[in-house]
Amino acid sequence: MLSEVLLVSAPGKVILHGEHAVVHGKVALAVSLNLRTFLRLQPHSNGKVDLSLPNIGIKRAWDVARLQSLDASFLEQGDVTTPTSEQVEKLKEVAGLPDDCAVTERLAVLAFLYLYLSICRKQRALPSLDIVVWSELPPGAGLGSSAAYSVCLAAALLTVCEEIPNPLKDGDCVNRWTKEDLELINKWAFQGERMIHGNPSGVDNAVSTWGGALRYHQGKISSLKRSPALQILLTNTKVPRNTRALVAGVRNRLLKFPEIVAPLLTSIDAISLECERVLGEMGEAPAPEQYVVLEELIDMNQHHLNALGVGHASLDQLCQVTRARGLHSKLTGAGGGGCGITLLKPGLEQPEVEATKQALTSCGFDCLETSIGAPGVSIHSATSLDSRVQQALDGL
Repeated sequence: MLSEVLLVSAPGKVILHGEHAVVHGKVALAVSLNLRTFLRLQPHSNGKVDLSLPNIGIKRAWDVARLQSLDASFLEQGDVTTPTSEQVEKLKEVAGLPDDCAVTERLAVLAFLYLYLSICRKQRALPSLDIVVWSELPPGAGLGSSAAYSVCLAAALLTVCEEIPNPLKDGDCVNRWTKEDLELINKWAFQGERMIHGNPSGVDNAVSTWGGALRYHQGKISSLKRSPALQILLTNTKVPRNTRALVAGVRNRLLKFPEIVAPLLTSIDAISLECERVLGEMGEAPAPEQYVVLEELIDMNQHHLNALGVGHASLDQLCQVTRARGLHSKLTGAGGGGCGITLLKPGLEQPEVEATKQALTSCGFDCLETSIGAPGVSIHSATSLDSRVQQALDGL
C-alpha cells in the first residue's frame, strides 16, 4: 500500500465524425477533449473511506471495518462480467443511500464502491482513503464525464494498492503509465462505466485512458497513430436532448427512406475515413491545406446530420454565428441540442477567437476554448497543477 498522495487526471471526449452512423455499422472517430477530471487520493489512518464530489455536492463516508466485514463474494466475478442487478442491489445496501437520492449521486457512489471494493479487497485490509474528484467537464453533456471519473478512480486505486507502479519519479511534473498498465486501468474503468450506464460501448473510457484519437467500428476500438492536437471551441447549447429518441428517429427514417438514408450513412462513413487519413498525415507538422480539408469535412457532416433529422435550431444558430466569422462547426454526439465543436486554424488572432466566444455566449450558450487530441490518464506532482484545480480539490 502506497502512503503518498496521488493526483490523477483524465480527459473527456468528443465525437469528431460518425455519430449516428456508428449505430449502423459505420466508422466513428472519437478524440480526447482537454477538459479534464482531477482526482486527489490521500491515504490516512482514521478507519474511514471518504468520497467528495464537489461538482454535484456529494460528501460520503463509510466505516472501513464495516466494509471489511461484508461478504464481498458477490464481487468475485466483477472484473470480467457485467455487474448483475443482484450485485447492484447489494452495493446499494452497502452504500446506505436514501430512497430519494438523485440518480447522478447514486450512480457515482455505486461506481466508486464497486471499484474500491473490487480493486482493494486483494489487500490484507481495506485502506482508509480520502478521495476528492473535481471536473472541468459538465455532467450529462455527452462529453465522457462519467468515463473520466471511472478512469481516474481505476488508475488511483490500482496505483495506491500497488497493482500497478506509480510512474511519477522525483522531479517529474507529470507522467503516464505503461501500455500494459493502461490496459488494466481501461478494463477496470469499463466496469465502472457499466455500473453507471449498464451497457456502454467502451469508447468513452478508452479515449479517456489512451488519449489522442480512436477509431470505433463494429465493436472494435483502435488508436490513431500520430494524431495532432487541434484547437477548438466547444459550445454547449444547454438544450437537453434525448439520445434514445434521436437514435430511434434515425432508424425510423432509414426504414422509411432506405434509398435516401443508407447513402447518407455511407457518406458519413467516407467522411470519417477521410478525416482519419488526413489526421494521420498531419502528424507533428500540419499544413494549411489539411485544415481546409478538415473544415470541408465538418461542413459536409453537419449537413448530413441535419438530413438525418438530428439537428436543432440552436445548432443551426451556432453554425451561422461561426460561419459569419469564417469558422466551421458541427454538432458532436447525439445532436438535438447538446454540444458543438468549432475548428480553430493556427494563426487565428486571439481577439477574433474572443469575439466569436462572446457572440456565442450572447446566444445563451456556454463556450470554452480548448483542444482535442490531449494526453490520456496522467499522474501529476502537486506543484504542476494550477491553483484553480488545487483550490477546487481543496473545496475552496
